[in-house]
Amino acid sequence: MPPAARPPLPPFDEASARQKVQAAEDAWNTRDPERVAAAYTPDTVWRNRDEFLQGTAEVVAFLTRKWERERDYALRKSLWAFGDDRIAVRFQYEWHDADGRTWRSYGNELWEFDELGLMRRREASINDVEIAAADRCILGPRPEAERGADLPLR
Repeated sequence: MPPAARPPLPPFDEASARQKVQAAEDAWNTRDPERVAAAYTPDTVWRNRDEFLQGTAEVVAFLTRKWERERDYALRKSLWAFGDDRIAVRFQYEWHDADGRTWRSYGNELWEFDELGLMRRREASINDVEIAAADRCILGPRPEAERGADLPLR
């Protein structure tokens, strides 16, 4: 069975690009690898930090490992730029490791979509900064009142 369309579909305007970014944020905050992977083409290609992945099976395995290591993961994404079938985002997420250390991860992603609105390419560059647990400010999914808010530099 072919994959179902994932609106909004390209070509993107600012409103549809923002909607796509928020949908991605919402999905990633579920920490459900299968749900997240459903937004990608079956042959999707990724670069995430220093890992290269291809296909949704590899994406599911990667996300499973990620969320086993990055505990209490909570994410915010912000639209940076968009084109017909491409979107660039900035993001921040916070988490803690098995040793109890708390981290804020900063990054940028480049996305490319097919005609069904599925992501066929994702490139992510990410840096981690250790923070005090008391400095954590991203504690769960974004409240409705904060949707569309930009990210602070730190």
